[in-house]
Formats: sequence, structure tokens, C-alpha cells
Amino acid sequence: MSSNALQTLQGTIALAGAGKMGGAMLTGWLAGGLDAGRVVVIDPQPSDEIKALVAKGIRLNPQDAATTDTLVVAVKPQTFRDAGPALKRLVTPSTLVVSIMAGTPISALEEICGGSVVRAMPNTPAAIGRGITVAVPAKNVSAAQRATADALLRATGSVEWVDDEALMDAVTAVSGSGPAYIFLLAEELARAGIEAGLPAELAMKLARETVAGSGELLHRSDLPAATLRQNVTSPGGTTAAALEVLMAKDGLQPLMIRAIAAATKRSKELAK
Repeated sequence: MSSNALQTLQGTIALAGAGKMGGAMLTGWLAGGLDAGRVVVIDPQPSDEIKALVAKGIRLNPQDAATTDTLVVAVKPQTFRDAGPALKRLVTPSTLVVSIMAGTPISALEEICGGSVVRAMPNTPAAIGRGITVAVPAKNVSAAQRATADALLRATGSVEWVDDEALMDAVTAVSGSGPAYIFLLAEELARAGIEAGLPAELAMKLARETVAGSGELLHRSDLPAATLRQNVTSPGGTTAAALEVLMAKDGLQPLMIRAIAAATKRSKELAK
């Protein structure tokens, strides 16, 4: 993204929770040109990396924290209600509240924090600036607030906006949890290579680089995933033999459908 969007943001931005995802967002903001002096970080157990950012100008756990223009909530969902009273003190009716907590609906955020809420679901590739985030705004979020949320979220990768909050459970299942599925693929590809006779170290190297390289090719190419798959597959060849197993009626597709359905169901349960 253009750093101008972050450089021109106005007001104070408070980050509640500077763990892996919150910390990745903060790193992206500063790299994108956001003025560190306008950032307040609230975290009872900040990492050494976060503490080091004080030298750049961020305020860490200030005793006199006042209300803020934007509050980004990156605490663990299970601790959110306990942290709620402290967060609510930072919020006015005009405060933009951006949440990246899984399974926490807009209604809960409005009840506990107040403000104008944007609910977002990033994923862990945000740590290297290659994440994908889906966001949904509450009805009272203004165009300017949406632009602020977009700039903050886009600092760690791509952003897609939806209008229907009900989609967020499936979003969580596909992209929020999705990196774990890809890492599992690398694990099982290596394990299968070992079963086929490869040394363990070589099998893991081949699996890791194949998954990473294929992902990068998919990222850079404009071709659909199906076309890229077909480009690797010669009729009657080795790839075709493997895909015959993976694309069978009891193969990868029904397994993935069941997996996404299970994650979607769990996301809905967490919202209760």
C-alpha cells in the first residue's frame, strides 16, 4: 500500500494487545510511515520487541491514557470481557473501534466498548506483510472511519470488505484458520515422501519449498488455481496419477468441505 494513507491519519491510535497479530500490525503501521508519537500500546506483558519501540516514540501503558480517536482491539477473545472496562474508558461515541478478535460479533463490541465498530479477521501471514483481512463495518461507521480502518488493516496485506457480518464465520474458517491447513499440507507431503523412501530432511525440504514456491507462483500469476494445476498435469503422467487419488469422490474436496464447515460452526459457537 501507499504509505501516504498511514502518514495522513489523524488523531491518537490505541492498540490493545500487542501479541503476534497486534505486534505485526504495529510494525506495519510504523513501516508505513505512521507517526509513532500518536500510538498508544496497552499490553500488560509487552514483549521486548514492543518495549524497544518506545525509543521510536510510542507510548506504552501510559498511566494517564485518555480517550482515543481509534482503538484497535487485538486481545485474546477470552479476555475481552475482563479487559472491557479499561477499554471502554478510552472510547467516546465518535471513536473508531477496530477489532481483530475471532468470533466476537459487532454487537458484543458495541456493548462492551461502544464507539463505531469495524470487525476484521486477519491471518498470520500478516507478520510478513502478506496477510489477507476481511472487514465488516457497523452501520454507524462513516466513510472516513472506514478509510482509517482500511489503512490500518492494509499495513499487513490485502483487505476485502463485506456488508454481511454473517459471512465472517466462513471467512474465519477459510482465511483466518487457512494457514494451518497449508502448514499441515507441508507436513503430510513430507511424511508421504518419507514413506516413499526419501530421507526425512530431504522430504521436508522438498515439501517446504514446493508449498512456498507454489504459493508464490499463485500469488504472482493472474491465472486461476485450476489452470495452474492443469499446467503441471500431463495426461497419463505422475501428477495425473496422484490427482486421481486427491480428486476422487472421497478425496480432498469433501474433506475440505467438512473441515471448513467444522471451523465455521466453531466460530459461530464462540460468538455466543
